[in-house]
Amino acid sequence: MIPVTKPFLPPLKEFNEYLERIWETQWLTNNGPLHQELEQKLCKYLGVKFISLFSNGTLALITAIQALKLSGEVITTPYSFVATTHSLWWNNIKPVFVDIEPDFLNIDTNKIEAAITPQTTAILPVHVYGNPCNIDAIQKIADTYGLKVLYDAAHAFGTQLNNNSILNYGDLSVLSFHATKVYSTIEGGAIISHDKKTKDRIDKLKNFGFADETTVVAPGINAKLNEIQAAYGLVLLKHIDKLWAKRKSIDSLYRKLLNKVKGIELLPQPKNAKVPYSYFPILINNEYEKTRDELYEFLKSKNIYGRRYFYPLISSFPTYRGLASASIANLPIANQIANKVLCLPIYPELQLEDVDKICNLISDGYNRS
Repeated sequence: MIPVTKPFLPPLKEFNEYLERIWETQWLTNNGPLHQELEQKLCKYLGVKFISLFSNGTLALITAIQALKLSGEVITTPYSFVATTHSLWWNNIKPVFVDIEPDFLNIDTNKIEAAITPQTTAILPVHVYGNPCNIDAIQKIADTYGLKVLYDAAHAFGTQLNNNSILNYGDLSVLSFHATKVYSTIEGGAIISHDKKTKDRIDKLKNFGFADETTVVAPGINAKLNEIQAAYGLVLLKHIDKLWAKRKSIDSLYRKLLNKVKGIELLPQPKNAKVPYSYFPILINNEYEKTRDELYEFLKSKNIYGRRYFYPLISSFPTYRGLASASIANLPIANQIANKVLCLPIYPELQLEDVDKICNLISDGYNRS
């Protein structure tokens, strides 16, 4: 079986060395020494000033919204994982959807201003598949209307634009360290902030609002990353450049083999950017001999498990489809892409001969079945 993604398991010996340190300190959670070490090393690796680790990315999003004191309405994209808008809903904030642009499938900055109302407090864009949004245009709009910018950077671990981390833009950025991501702490996430005061507030919010042993300064939540997760993250960080290089080679081979297949569209590669190759999406248009879903099922019959990611759109789910901004007429590009997209397997242990096999099946598989 070839899954769409597969977590990299670091060498057990290296992991056990960190576990022995945990047993020696008997510190299992709540800002332990490995947690502190991981924060420091991630700041250095990612090129950011401050990072706050979380037990998962969804709680990081929920807390980031609290830290920015958002309310009312927040403009966002329907083309994402549901955690993006769930985090708003849990904070009693109304998501307002705008359409996506057709190249990188990020939020269409030309559609944002028309969605702004007196209740709008922020923009919540997503760096889809790790490709950077139009950050300059987004910031210009935010500055003009006095809005906050919170980036969902779940896919964007290591993404750089003009040799600068994409995480340094906006008011806050949120990462996911789920097991399926390029970088993982099994479960986990993080908020990137730009000053110590904001980091201190975030760190209090993720630990029930405690300022010290007897003082609670805010209605916080329990979202702490434990020491075992931190240990896993520290080991994986030692291998991340090697894993990134493998992903890049897989991406390159897919592009080479699928570039001229009729009916298969590939996303362009962003200019002046370094990306983590989190996913490899293809778009199946009407020139292809079968529909997207038929190709999806055909590959499954060959034990190749792609993913229709993101399908359905967030705006199509019962929780959100009653919103005026969720109408198909308001989101034509997003709806078209959701019905065309298929993410192919990509992970460091995927063999290049398997990539070749997948591409052969896509190009002429129906003739061989």
